[in-house]
Amino acid sequence: MISRRDFLQATVAASAIVGASGVGRWSQLAAQQRLTQEQLLAFQPLGNVTLIHITDLHAQLKPVWFREPEINIGVGEASGLPPHVTGADFLKLFNLKPGSPEAYALTYQDFSALAKGYGKMGGLDRCATVVNAIRAERPNALLLDGGDTWNGSFTAEKTRGQDVVNTMALLKPDAMTAHWEFTYGKERVDEIIEGLGFAFLGANIFNNEWDEPAYKPYKMFERGGVKIAVIGQAFPYLPIANPKWMFPTLSFGIRQDRVQAMVQETRAAGAELVVLLSHNGFDVDRKLAAEVEGIDVILSGHTHDALPEPIRVGKTAIIASGSNGKFISRIDLDVQGGAVKGLRHKLIPVFSDVIQPDKAVSAVIAKERAPFEAQLSEVLGHTDSLLYRRGNFNGTWDDLICNALISQRDADVALSPGFRWGPSLLPGDPITREDLFNATGMSYPAAYRTEMTGQFLHTVLEDVADNLFNPDPYYQQGGDMVRVGGMGYKIDITKPQGQRITDMTLLKTGAPIDPGKSYVVAGWASINQNTEGPPISDVVEAHIRSMGRVQIDPNKSVQVVGA
Repeated sequence: MISRRDFLQATVAASAIVGASGVGRWSQLAAQQRLTQEQLLAFQPLGNVTLIHITDLHAQLKPVWFREPEINIGVGEASGLPPHVTGADFLKLFNLKPGSPEAYALTYQDFSALAKGYGKMGGLDRCATVVNAIRAERPNALLLDGGDTWNGSFTAEKTRGQDVVNTMALLKPDAMTAHWEFTYGKERVDEIIEGLGFAFLGANIFNNEWDEPAYKPYKMFERGGVKIAVIGQAFPYLPIANPKWMFPTLSFGIRQDRVQAMVQETRAAGAELVVLLSHNGFDVDRKLAAEVEGIDVILSGHTHDALPEPIRVGKTAIIASGSNGKFISRIDLDVQGGAVKGLRHKLIPVFSDVIQPDKAVSAVIAKERAPFEAQLSEVLGHTDSLLYRRGNFNGTWDDLICNALISQRDADVALSPGFRWGPSLLPGDPITREDLFNATGMSYPAAYRTEMTGQFLHTVLEDVADNLFNPDPYYQQGGDMVRVGGMGYKIDITKPQGQRITDMTLLKTGAPIDPGKSYVVAGWASINQNTEGPPISDVVEAHIRSMGRVQIDPNKSVQVVGA
């Protein structure tokens, strides 16, 4: 296993060889104490090919606050390696200065204070400015969208993704892959694809009735005199993590052999550069890069990781471009004789107060939002706490949701899925309906109320924990750990499945959870068809209105061992 010091030395050495120096430029920005658009976009071009990567937008058309995780545990061979490094360790690893723009953008430390100084990030009109600036310099640049684009906001749910599709069209992507897109149903996805105007790729998506590819596996481009293959890899575990009944004729999976076959097929067709546009998640991509020969670049999505340098696995460079429109990656490559001779990368932070919005895109965003403005802007309450979602075990947004489920649904225990999407709110902020839907907007929002035995609750926690902490990345099938309200437990991440979860306790009584006793459990986002219950947004809205001002106490109900 490589140590952090060895990793950093290897990264610096690789950067010297291929010319990747994103961290150095960001350090200069921090030293200058002032941000300008020119500095954020500054880049010394390299070679003959440029890739632009954006991923996991989650329908966020406007600038947002988004706090990065405090806890991001890696297991097995990924233990202690990026992206499983956070906070001060992250800053030290990448030689970044506390309190600097990159510290604010890439870590959780002092988030509320730094947010007030540096402002919100993202906004698709600002992303358009970045893309247009790169294309002005490199007209043949490829814009590649890693998926999770159409889902995750009030307007996206009301328009079934059309608001995002209409706005993203102005950026003129060249290809995309998918995950949450399919939670609108296969018919809706196919309807959008018909008018998309660019490639929708998924080499690992098959029609399970005919056992044949359901979508185009790749697309060939010729840019800068180079033949480029872009292979699409949709989220492999859609039928497990999301409702299979929404896309019953489709099967997914990592399909490593299929990826290798597509690499070979495109190479045989003359591809000189092979790019995997992936929604696997970073650790899956890291393993895939080690197992599959011939991939030059993996553009990684799904796990929302933002890394200021490429991670190299053999000859493959893995790029992680964050989420929610906070970052756009620019990758310049020098491709000669069918081989990559050099790579230069920059993770561009989209500071919304620094980067000027593109007027045409701003106008479309305003038009798409106009029918819903009164609903979007309605204030439901205020928060005295920082509301955020990211982290392996809990986030204050989900603490709020769990509290709402317990109080509004009269439950002993609440379960909230470990979703990674959902922007943050700062202490003192109003909570609008838009904010609420940014954390709850989805196509299967029913808040169920049922009974579960203590034994079944244990099984649920064990199953989700294995999705997160199985040492083999190919068995990590979900998001973060299911959030739990009304119950505490201990988890030893080093144990095998079935032995990780102990000391389950009902918080309101302090009594151990009895395996044979039934408890009233409320939750939401069940993948089961015909789940009954009010939308989770209604449940949480009623709770917020009843409180007026939200205060979330520190959550100490989960004790983690072995991290």
